[in-house]
Amino acid sequence: MADDHETIWKDFGEAVNMTPSELEKFLDTDESKEVGWKGEDGDGAGESVGHKSGKRIVEIKRKKKADLTDDDYAHMKKVVGYVHRHLKQGGPADDKEHSPWRYSLMNWGHDPSKT
Repeated sequence: MADDHETIWKDFGEAVNMTPSELEKFLDTDESKEVGWKGEDGDGAGESVGHKSGKRIVEIKRKKKADLTDDDYAHMKKVVGYVHRHLKQGGPADDKEHSPWRYSLMNWGHDPSKT
């Protein structure tokens, strides 16, 4: 399991390119709150899955590596999978900078406009 944790740690560090403070600041924006899947009830109300994930990512990034739990690693693995799948979509042809595609990725801790 330790080897798996090392792989997840490395992959998470590469996928999440926003600092906790950058992510917190973004999570407070309307753009952050307007994107993402908001549950099976279909009414579009409430907090999106990605927005909740962003809050969890902030908590994880602020922990010491030695304090991470198996649940933290499971979430980190989920984040890596989401970021990789979403990046493969490539985003819109025009104005990626101000697109729901980018904002959704940012909720998950990855800003595709960063190099």
